[in-house]
Amino acid sequence: MALHPQIQLALKALADAKLPAIETMAPVQAREVFDAMAKARGGTSAPIARAEDRSVPGPGGTIPVRIYWPRGDGPFAAVVYFHGGGHVLGNLDTHDAVARNLCNGSSAVVVSVDYRMGPEHRFPAAVDDAWAAYRWAVQSASELGTDAKRTAVCGDSAGGNLAAVVAIRARDQGDTPIKLQALIYPVADYSLGGDSYERYATGYGVLTKAAMRWFRSHYLNGAEDADDWRASPIKATSLAGLAPAVIVAAECDVLCDEGVRFADALRSAGTPVDYKLFPGMIHGFFGMAPAIDDAVNAQRYVADALRHALA
Repeated sequence: MALHPQIQLALKALADAKLPAIETMAPVQAREVFDAMAKARGGTSAPIARAEDRSVPGPGGTIPVRIYWPRGDGPFAAVVYFHGGGHVLGNLDTHDAVARNLCNGSSAVVVSVDYRMGPEHRFPAAVDDAWAAYRWAVQSASELGTDAKRTAVCGDSAGGNLAAVVAIRARDQGDTPIKLQALIYPVADYSLGGDSYERYATGYGVLTKAAMRWFRSHYLNGAEDADDWRASPIKATSLAGLAPAVIVAAECDVLCDEGVRFADALRSAGTPVDYKLFPGMIHGFFGMAPAIDDAVNAQRYVADALRHALA
């Protein structure tokens, strides 16, 4: 299917800006560009009760988090959210609007996690921080005004990768309050294979085939790390007994095929999966609300799934 007309306009604006390709930049410069693009989106987020920045204990030092409380009376459910950016880019601010919208739509407390990233902190630093932040959210339920038995993990792209890994580790350690893993175009396999890597290699936004190789080179220690399930959750020994999954995919995305493969692998293992493909969309569209109608629809879809699973 052709690109959606709204995405065509967005890509034209991106081309007119004449930004350098991610894979041509140093990580520091790429972060500046990524941050500027997030700020340029504008728009008004859904109303919430309040937000607060904190630091929580982590294996490599404190982990910054931003906690969002919905309107109403608790105890609330909790959603631990991991931002995207290829395990190299992104922060609490770049995904602030998404977190606020999910908080409002799900009526849950959202804990957004600013995990360590490469190349300064390579794999598995992000994984270790994601797990520590998740455990902190569960253990701090009384302080947060949440019900520890009603917890979900959620993330987009690299964040979807971390959410899936946390769900697997929670199963392995007998930590079972996770009611849903909501994965938005997750990085499921750092082997970077699949036909969509060729179909959408270039010309469909910032996430090109070359950009994914750039992200991998800055996150992983070497090619062998791609075989570790903590980097490629699809390669876990077993995907059985996991929390139900919601997977959102963009059709015109290099990651599209591995999202399908991950959904199929989860289903084959007996893990319930609700897979939703958005035709004509590109990687990153989820954060383009309200300018892109399907970004609004996708955020509502995920928020509804979280609210239903955590009821």
